[in-house]
Amino acid sequence: MPALAPPVADERSALRQYLAYHQSAYLAVSYGLTDEQARSSPSVSALSIGGLVKHVTTMQRTWMGRVAAAPGTPPKDPRPFDEIAKDFGDQHVMRPDETLDGLLRAFEAKNAESLRLVETANLDTEVPVPRDVPWFPKDIDAWSVRWVILHVINELARHAGHADIIRETIDGATMYDLLAGLEGWELKGWVTPWSRG
Repeated sequence: MPALAPPVADERSALRQYLAYHQSAYLAVSYGLTDEQARSSPSVSALSIGGLVKHVTTMQRTWMGRVAAAPGTPPKDPRPFDEIAKDFGDQHVMRPDETLDGLLRAFEAKNAESLRLVETANLDTEVPVPRDVPWFPKDIDAWSVRWVILHVINELARHAGHADIIRETIDGATMYDLLAGLEGWELKGWVTPWSRG
């Protein structure tokens, strides 16, 4: 069925299918946007479609990097704190020198890597909780790979909702219309595929 994750047979296929499903939302919500539209922040929030695509790419890189390194930890970032903090703030913003196409290519590459890890990682492996991040819990030592994958799915879903609101504010396009246009659905009387007006 269009716009639904396919049926699943077991835990790993459920994790993979729901991860892929929520990744695909960003391709649909970006469909047909110009760079200027993708960079715009039409709501009271500073969020933009391009900024959200950039953020979820970085989010997957960080969390799935922890999965790839488990039960160890990823290499420590050697940069000075000020540079790391600037990068953290920049990950939510589509800069003037960035294009939507470039951000989506980086996102799709990261999606493929995340899906590969979901297919191959031991779901019970412990992922150490970083001690240098102030908002992480201090009362547990590790999450499981399973928990991290579910957290990534949760992050993708949460921010896809933000993106839906921003896209509808830009041009009125809704997810079903965008998916119909992107995937070529034929649902006469139900959904009109989005096209530039």
